[in-house]
Amino acid sequence: MRSVAPQSATALSIGELSRGTRVNIETIRYYERIKMLPAPPRTASGRRIYGPAETRTLTFIRRSRELGFTLDEIRTLLTLSAHDSKNTCTEVRDLAARHLADVRAKIADLRAMATVLSDAVRRCDAGELPGCPLIDALSATAPLHVAADHGCARVGQA
Repeated sequence: MRSVAPQSATALSIGELSRGTRVNIETIRYYERIKMLPAPPRTASGRRIYGPAETRTLTFIRRSRELGFTLDEIRTLLTLSAHDSKNTCTEVRDLAARHLADVRAKIADLRAMATVLSDAVRRCDAGELPGCPLIDALSATAPLHVAADHGCARVGQA
């Protein structure tokens, strides 16, 4: 814990910080516990006080999370943002490029999932098979993308 600090005009309570950054109070405390956000100074009564630096860091973390970066990736980005070297932009770009590749892979997976679900809903609507095509697709031993490509196998059928 940092030393007790006098309260200034820019000092924010955890509630004010939460409202201003749109980050839940418990999430702020969690980020402090895992050292993503430095432990704030406290008043003589033990109340946490935050300032512009914590606001900026917390906003950075929230926006990074919205883009799907992991906490480890955000730690790296925070560390890189503290350095002002020629390589910083290249390192950030490389991290972002790897993350973009992961996002694109997830999008491809989501499209495949949408295809399977769409096919199952279509089969339900069409009444093609007795029973429930979605339950059958979820029960099939073949991967879902194979089930979508080859039709939904009934449970217990070869």
